[in-house]
Amino acid sequence: MDEQRARRPGGRSARVGAQVHQAVTELISERGYGNFTIGEVAARAGVADSSIYRRWGDLEALLCDVALNRLNSRSPMPDTGSLDGDLRTYASQVAREITGPEGPAVLHLAVALANAGERGVQARDALRTERVRQLQSMLDRAHERGESAPDALTVLDYVLAPMYSRVLFGMGPLTPEYVDGLVDRLP
Repeated sequence: MDEQRARRPGGRSARVGAQVHQAVTELISERGYGNFTIGEVAARAGVADSSIYRRWGDLEALLCDVALNRLNSRSPMPDTGSLDGDLRTYASQVAREITGPEGPAVLHLAVALANAGERGVQARDALRTERVRQLQSMLDRAHERGESAPDALTVLDYVLAPMYSRVLFGMGPLTPEYVDGLVDRLP
């Protein structure tokens, strides 16, 4: 019976993780990076702070986990049958993700972590690596279909980076026309 509980996906551990991640995201949205404690996260999540310390160790590790989880799990890779369709769908998904209720807070967290020591740099590098991996899978499919495709870093430079910059610096909405225009600019 204990083995069954330990292997069961979801359950209490998953619920606690989701509650803690949500609490962190809300606190970042309300107060910004570095302006809350593990105790405040625990209270918001309705869990004991000892649960957070046991699972993550410290606030920086928790913040890294939240950033990685939120930015990596949101945008599934589309498969529309063409690279143009895939890129437009993916860019639209990312635009919705980063402008949604939690998007700006998570982007600000990722930027703050990059300047918060070795673990933060590792989190930043892991985020970039995962985005490149996701994009590469889409670009590889295009090559398999015989389509010409840019490299993943070019897609990051021409499509994702401008969207991230607009959100981080409050430079206007990511309209469908703007997002499609970014895809159109790809070399």
